This record gives sequence, structure tokens and C-alpha cells, in this order.
Amino acid sequence: MPFAKINGVALHYRIKGAGVPIVFIHPPLLAGNVFHRQLTELSGRFQVIVPDLRGHGQSEAGGRSITYSLLAEDIVALLDDLEIKKAYLCGYSTGGSVALEAMLAYPERFYGGILVSAMSEVGTFRVKSEIWAAVRLTRFRAKRLTAAAIALGNADRMDTFKRLYNAAMQGQIKRLHEYFQCSLIYNCTNRLHEIESPILLLYGEKDKLFRHHGKLLQRELRNDTFRTVKKVAHQIPTKAAEDMNGHIRDWIDRQDPWRMAPRDRKESRYDAFLVPEAYEDEQQPELT
Repeated sequence: MPFAKINGVALHYRIKGAGVPIVFIHPPLLAGNVFHRQLTELSGRFQVIVPDLRGHGQSEAGGRSITYSLLAEDIVALLDDLEIKKAYLCGYSTGGSVALEAMLAYPERFYGGILVSAMSEVGTFRVKSEIWAAVRLTRFRAKRLTAAAIALGNADRMDTFKRLYNAAMQGQIKRLHEYFQCSLIYNCTNRLHEIESPILLLYGEKDKLFRHHGKLLQRELRNDTFRTVKKVAHQIPTKAAEDMNGHIRDWIDRQDPWRMAPRDRKESRYDAFLVPEAYEDEQQPELT
């Protein structure tokens, strides 16, 4: 699996498929492998890029504290390293806030965004309490407990839990703590009107905790499509992967990205415009 030297750190990422690029951004503690089903199932039509953010998974921690602006800078630098001029961004949970920051800071680099169970600010006491608990746990270096709780909450199968937990345990505790802290204080709601590119909002039918945040984004964004994912709460990438991937395919196809995509890259390591055959996911036992 490849690494790229990005802003002074070795950033681990996975890349698969060809087509219009989509970069997936994970929330704190989890690593890029939370998007395993997206990497596997969407790479038949798109070029799927899944980094481990600095200090998470197999990526180096580096010497700089995590901020959302730094994470956005890392994402754009990774695109530069891959010689990709423009891509879609998909952020899950608080990773959606990083996606918003990147689109605000570098609007010319993104076709649009896909925000999955995301937020522009911590708008309710319960969400703030849950993030604050994670801040406290990582501050006191309770990584095993935090990793187990978050991995279990996102797992649909036992092997998914093991994969998510092992990747979370690879993260550097200080960077995990900083990412959670950023989630508490970040607020870009009053700037959402600046985003002109199209946005797909995906929220679980049972996700009462983030319902307020979805409505807020829907009200403040200028060009959004809101879709509800049935029979699931917050953890859409793992627990409703098939529906999430179907929504992404349909929505991007409606944006006509094939017409917009730049076709003048020379000597690129990746051909982003030839579509290979679809990849099949392995059948795995259900988590009981």
C-alpha cells in the first residue's frame, strides 16, 4: 500500500479504480479502512482514494498539531502528489467538517462534496457531550477503551470490528486527541453560503442525534441534495454501504462529471479516465 510524503509526514493511502476521483475522509480515531466497502464497490466506476489522516492508521503523526486547515492542506497536497487537478470529497461524521473546510479553502480543487452523517458545527448538547467524552478519554490515553467503543459502534460484522479496532490502535494518541478537540470547536455554518459546488447530504433514517445537523446544512447550503438512508442510524459507510454507494453513483452521474473532468494530465501515474471492470466484495459472516 502506498505512502506519499505530504507536508512533512508519510501519509498512507489506498487508491483503486479509475474514473472521476473521490477522496474519502474519516472521522477521529477511525482510519481510512472504515471506507472498505466504498473502496471495493465504487472503484469499478470511480478512482477511489482513501487516506489515513496524519496520526491515524498507518500515517505518521508528524510534528504539527492537527487542525482542520492542516488536514485540508494535506488532502490537496495528496491530490497534487497524485497529479489530480480536481476531485469529489466524501466526509463521514466529523470528517464531513474537514471536507467542508477543504471546499471552503480550495474551491477550485473540488467538483463537489458528499457529506455522510456530517455537521458544520456541534449544534446539540448530546453531540457535544459525546465528543467531549472522547476528548477526555484520549487526553487520559484511554485508547483501547475509546477504540473498542467506536469500532464496535461502526462494525456490522466481527471481522469489521477487528479491522477498525486494529487500525484505530495504530493511531498516535496525541493526534487522535487533537482531532476530537477540533471537532468540538469547529464552526463553518456562517460560511456555508460560500460553497457553490453541489453537495450530497446523506443521513440515516434512525440518526436522531445528527438530524439537527442535517437540517442545518440543508438550510444553509446553496446547492444541496438531501437523501435519507433507510433503516440505519449514524454509521452509514459500514452498516448501509450498498445504499450509500448507490446514492453516490446516482448523484455523481447526475452531475455529469465526465464532461467537467480535466483531460490534459501528462505522464500521470494513474489513468483517471478509463473504467475497469467492477470489483466484487467478499461475503463475510454477520456480527451477532
